[in-house]
Amino acid sequence: MKKILIVEDENIIRNELKTLLENSGYEAFELKNFNNIKDDILKSKADLILLDINLPNMNGEMLLKEIRKESNIPVIMVTSRVGEVDEVLAISYGADDYITKPYNPTILLLRIQNIFKRMETTNGDMNYDGVIVNPQKGTLEQDDKILELTKNEMIIFVYLLCNRGKIVTRDDLMTDLWNNNEFINDNALTVNISRLRSKLLSFGLNNKIETRKGQGYKLLWVLRNIY
Repeated sequence: MKKILIVEDENIIRNELKTLLENSGYEAFELKNFNNIKDDILKSKADLILLDINLPNMNGEMLLKEIRKESNIPVIMVTSRVGEVDEVLAISYGADDYITKPYNPTILLLRIQNIFKRMETTNGDMNYDGVIVNPQKGTLEQDDKILELTKNEMIIFVYLLCNRGKIVTRDDLMTDLWNNNEFINDNALTVNISRLRSKLLSFGLNNKIETRKGQGYKLLWVLRNIY
């Protein structure tokens, strides 16, 4: 049974989420003490986090940024903020998805299911120019160097890798990420592509993701064998 940690300071919403998740077959537990939020989240051993942006003593987006320094655990931001800037910031800090209050229970459950589905279907290591791509761990590895990707970055990279040498449209990538175009924020994809390019550069993989204006993106072939 998948474990989902609810990080929400409003009691009514927290209880609603817990009931919804338990009725849907998940093991849901709550974080009620917000004095050591980051440490408690990292110790929770949860499979997914529902994280509110507005928390006592800390901004949820900044908390997420700190968590991403140590963990690749999937995170869905749950917030009453409806601004596009907040969504882009959340995605840029490593959120796997973003949903606003009042949330639609069916949509929330579908987004949770999609994240777990992506985790289950991205097993098995791949190789790109000597860099080991491990979707299960969410890492890129080369010799002693290990770099974590967010879930969204990994999904994008695996999709490009499986279609290397071909032009992949933005719609293709967004559909693969969220499985439903109406929930897509176009700016969020741009942010993820930019972050992915920066991380590839740290392995010396410069300009490997080409932008084809009006068409999409293409991951370039390399001279080494790709599995």
